[in-house]
Formats: sequence, structure tokens, C-alpha cells
Amino acid sequence: PRVCVVGSGPAGFYTAQHILKHHGGALVDIYEKLPVPFGLVRFGVAPDHPEVKNVVNTFTQTARSERCAYYGNVTVGRDVTVPELRQAYHAVVLSYGAEDNRVLGIPGENLPGVYSARAFVGWYNGLPENQDLKPDLSCETALILGHGNVALDIARILLSPLQLLRKTDITDSSLAALACSKVKRVWLVGRRGPLQVAFTIKELREMINLPGARAVLDPADFTGLESAVKDAPRPRKRLTELMIKTAVEKPVEMQAAAAGAAAPREWGLKFQRSPQEVLPSADGRRARGIRMALTRLEGSGDSAKAIPTGEVEELECGLVLSSIGYRSLPLDPAVPFDSQRGVIPNSSGRVEGVPGLYCSGWVKRGPTGVIITTMNDSFDTAQSVLEDLQGGVLDISPSREGFGLVESILHSRGVRPVSFSDWEKIDAVEVARGKAAGKPREKIVDPAEMLRIIGH
Repeated sequence: PRVCVVGSGPAGFYTAQHILKHHGGALVDIYEKLPVPFGLVRFGVAPDHPEVKNVVNTFTQTARSERCAYYGNVTVGRDVTVPELRQAYHAVVLSYGAEDNRVLGIPGENLPGVYSARAFVGWYNGLPENQDLKPDLSCETALILGHGNVALDIARILLSPLQLLRKTDITDSSLAALACSKVKRVWLVGRRGPLQVAFTIKELREMINLPGARAVLDPADFTGLESAVKDAPRPRKRLTELMIKTAVEKPVEMQAAAAGAAAPREWGLKFQRSPQEVLPSADGRRARGIRMALTRLEGSGDSAKAIPTGEVEELECGLVLSSIGYRSLPLDPAVPFDSQRGVIPNSSGRVEGVPGLYCSGWVKRGPTGVIITTMNDSFDTAQSVLEDLQGGVLDISPSREGFGLVESILHSRGVRPVSFSDWEKIDAVEVARGKAAGKPREKIVDPAEMLRIIGH
């Protein structure tokens, strides 16, 4: 059987890995719109979290299998359609993730100084589409809307000492911009309370221990929570206890302050505030603050709803980052898509009403969870493919040409795919450039330069 996977992030690679491992004869082709593989492992994971990127070693083993092939620089839906892939393969798995972000839907969100977390993360991680972002970091106060791990990642990157970032694979241009940054205070704002934050304890602890930055948490926000989390699941309980401990501990006032040194950088969490409007500067040219509705919670736990109380508050900030979630987009008119939920309607990864078409990862279940969540989810989809192969649901008697057919389609449209060994040449150049700068790699951010390196 010939199987095609669209997208080379964790969902795509884990789906391919599981199929290859549990079906001795399957051939899997992975298609990717960028020349370079690995999706959010390369473009989403924070530069100072290199250990999370170790999954790339497993993905590389999968790609090097003689039954697996990688075709980068191919945009499915444009260069080749999903119906064309379905003619070429016995099964097609869509694992292309979430390439957009949810919008706030409030006045002023398009002002200069307001960015989506997705674009900002893409900028410091070298995602080609965000290489020209040039965020304005000339203000002292930044405000991040959202209480997830991505929000904490951004706060940490904004406040990290440069000597820590210099040793990472953060892009050269964003490092230069951060070196000139005036940002010294970051607020992370959420609509709900401390019991509903979505970040995890590891990320919070890292933030609390960040050198040269102090946490500003209001003890009043945590009144009565000790008893409220007594019976909560252990991760939630430990996370809440760490926030309470940080809020009530009096920071050791830095001796440096006595010596008249500049105040340290600081960050804090604000709760039960919902953005109403980004406020423009006097000339209307950029963001100068944000008006928020104060909320009260109805219900408890993860299902608690934030209801506006009628009171509002304004907060000055020159940089607003919206970290309220990523969003998947429809890929091809031939694929059913639930635009309300931003997913492909499916059952265990089988796309509804289209036999032989599957999905895995964020486009299957929405943009939540960490790499391990995506791994389990992808194995689940791969299992559905294997069951359908074994149960005869997928008819593999007609032979399919696989890439043979796709190659002639791409050729007729002037598209030249990039192979995995091509990527390894790009990789070698990045690593060599990084070594010269004392970093693990220096990412190339321009696809045209990537193609030049491999002689395309």
C-alpha cells in the first residue's frame, strides 16, 4: 500500500513512523510546503528548550527509512490537489496543523504594536513567512493576552538575559532586535482565574527562576485557593501552590538596588480581565494601551465561564501580543472542514464521508496539547489506517503510482520538490554557521537561499 502524509511536523512524522513500524510493506511519502521539515518542532518550540527538539532524531530515522520519502517545497492544495493525491495513493493522511491564529475581534487589534503570538514566535524561530515582522520593542511594558505555555515562552524570550539567548538557535536578526529592546515589564493577562491557567508547572518554574527578572503576583488573587485545590488533580494542585508561594513570598530586595542599580525586569499574571479595545496613541498611529473588562467566574474548574462585571480598567503598554490560540485552515475544497471548530470532521482520524482520507494532529482535534499528545493522537490515526488496510476497507488491488504520478503533475506545474538529503545539506550549512557563532545552528530564514544552497 502507498500512503501519503501531508505535513512534516510531529503529527505527520509520528503517523508515518507508526504505519512503517506496524506494516512491513507500506510505502509512505511525506509532503511539506516548506523546503525544511519538522513543523512546530523547528518553528514553535522555544529556542531555549533544545531538549524538546530531540524528537527530530527519531523523525530523521523515519525519513531515512527506505520505505519513506520526503518531498519538501510542495504546497498541497495549490501545487497538487487532494483529489490528485487520492488518485496516486491508497490512503492520504492530512497532518498539516494550524497555520493561522484566532483573532481577538476587538477594535484596535490591527494597530502597529499588536502582534499574534504565532507571528512573534515564528519571527524569533525563523519561520520564513514571519522573517520581516520587525516588532517594535521600544516600549517598557508589554502585555500578553493568554495564560498558556506559548504566552510564557514569549514572556521568557522578552525578558531573558542576552547571554542565555546567544547560546540558542534563535535567529540572528531577532537576537539583534532583542539586544536593543526597551521592554522591562511583561504582564500576562487572562479572562479567567488562577485555577484555569493553561500553562504547565515546568514553564512557570522556569519563568519564576529567570535571572534578573522578578515575579509580581498579587496575593489577593489567590485568597482561599489553598482549600479550593485540596482535591484537585495533582498537576493543578502543584501549579496553584507554586503560584501562591510566589505571590506571598517577599522578594529578596536586590542588594544591587541599594547600590543604586537599575530596577530589575519584572513580569506578572493578571486574572479575570477580558480585552475590549486596543487603545491608540494620540496620533492614532500605534497601540498605547488596552482597555479590559473585569470579569467574574460562573461555574468552577476548567468549565468556568468569564462574565463581564461592567467594570473596566485601562493598562498602558506599547506592545500587545495575542496568545489566544492557533487555528487550522481548510486546505482544499475537496476536503470537508468545520470552520466553527477549525478541524476536519473525523472519527478516530477517518475523515467523514471520504473513504481513504484521514487526518492527524491539530487539524484533527484542534490546536491543543504538547508533542506527546500529538504523538498519541497520530498513532491513533495510523492505527485506523492499518485497521482499514487489514480489514479490506481500503482496496489495494489497483496499484497506485504514488510519487510517480505526483512527480509528473508537479513537473507540468513547474514545481521542484526538495528531498530529505537536500534538507540534510541545508541542515549542515545551518549547523556550520551556528558553530562559527557559538550556537547549535543559525537558521536560514529565506526559502530562496535554502533552494540556492541545494542548487535548485
